[in-house]
Amino acid sequence: MITYNPKDWLLAIFRFHKADTFRALFPLLMCIGIYAGGIVFLEIKILHWSDKNHAKNITIMHSLLGFAISMLLVFRTNTAYDRWWEGRKLWGSLINNSRSLSSKLNALLPKEDAYNRAYFSQIIPMYAYSLKRHLLKETTRLELNENPHPDLPDYADTHHLPNRLLTAIHQKIKELKKREILSNEDWLLINSELTAFADICGACERIKNTPIPYSYSTFIKKFIFIYVVTLPFGMAITLGYYSIPITVFLLYVLGSLELIAEEIEDPFGKDSNDLPLEKMAETIRTNVREIMQQV
Repeated sequence: MITYNPKDWLLAIFRFHKADTFRALFPLLMCIGIYAGGIVFLEIKILHWSDKNHAKNITIMHSLLGFAISMLLVFRTNTAYDRWWEGRKLWGSLINNSRSLSSKLNALLPKEDAYNRAYFSQIIPMYAYSLKRHLLKETTRLELNENPHPDLPDYADTHHLPNRLLTAIHQKIKELKKREILSNEDWLLINSELTAFADICGACERIKNTPIPYSYSTFIKKFIFIYVVTLPFGMAITLGYYSIPITVFLLYVLGSLELIAEEIEDPFGKDSNDLPLEKMAETIRTNVREIMQQV
C-alpha cells in the first residue's frame, strides 16, 4: 500500500509512481492519438468535410453518452472502493479481536502457566498470517517462530489453514477446560472472539471469491472504447487538430477510473494500493506477544 502526504500537491501532480495509470495506458494513449490524427487529417485534408451541423449532431450524441458513462463509472468506482474499505474494516476487526482474546487469556490463565501462554502467543498471530496467505493463495509454510510450540502440529499440507488453526484453538481451550484451568464461564467469555475469527475469514473470502460481474466490467470497457474512438468524428470539423489531445485526455481520464476500480476491487492482492496485510499481521503478532507477557 502506498503511503503519501495528501497535502503535497506538487508531488502528487508531477511524480509518476509505478502505480500511476498513465504508465499502464501509455501504449493505448499513443495509438488513440495516432488514430485521432488520422481521422482529423482524413476529414479535413482529403474528404474536405465542412458540415458543422453534422458535427454538432455528433457532439450532442457524445454529450448524452458522456452523462451515461459518467454514471456507470461513478457506480463502478464506488462499488470497488466499498469492497476495499470493507476489507480494511475486517482486518481492523481481526486486530482488535486478537488483542481482546489475548487480554482475556492473559487474565484467565495462571501466571505460572508459561507453557500455555507461549502456545497462544504463537497461534493467535499464526491465524492472521495464515489468513493473509490464504487470501493471497500462497501455499508456503508458516514459519513464525524458530522454535515452534510442541502442541502446534505441522500444517504445511493443509488446504484451508485458517480453519485448521481455529479448530486447534478450540481443541486447546477444550483441553484446558477438561484440566479445569479454564471454566465454562471463561469459555463463554472468549467465545465471541473465536466466533469473530471465523466470521472475518468468511467475509474476506466473500470479497476475494466474488468479483464484479464479468458482463458489467466488459460492458464498461467496450462503452469507453466506442465513446473514445467516435469522438474525433464530431470534433474534427469544429476543433481541427485540437481534437487529438482532447481525445487522448478523455481516454486517460475514463480509462484511469476503470483501472483504479479494477485494482481496488480486490483488496487482498499484491498491487500497490492493496491492503498492507503483512504489516497488519505483524502488528497482531507484536501486540499479542506484548499482552501475553504481561503477568
